[in-house]
Amino acid sequence: MPRRTKKVGPTGGLGPRYGATVRKRYIEVVTKMKAPQKCPQCSSKTVKRQSVGVWKCRKCGFTFTGGAYVSSTKIGTMARRAAKGIPLEAGAPKEKEEKA
Repeated sequence: MPRRTKKVGPTGGLGPRYGATVRKRYIEVVTKMKAPQKCPQCSSKTVKRQSVGVWKCRKCGFTFTGGAYVSSTKIGTMARRAAKGIPLEAGAPKEKEEKA
């Protein structure tokens, strides 16, 4: 017997309401959120969302903050690089100090 929500996915409970575009966006967000996320400490894919922006690894017990729907965001990655002093872009030239 085939699955009943094969085409609609997580929006099966919404029915025909809210419009196609909103349901497509909802599918994207929920599938990213439910996908296995990588732990920044032990690198295993056992991270689950506790609440909005709070993630916890089921293997090592590490609790950390991230995005609302994904454990790490692009802005968070850029902030981590800037804090370490790594250039934001790989091909970006370093600024030269001017002599006065």
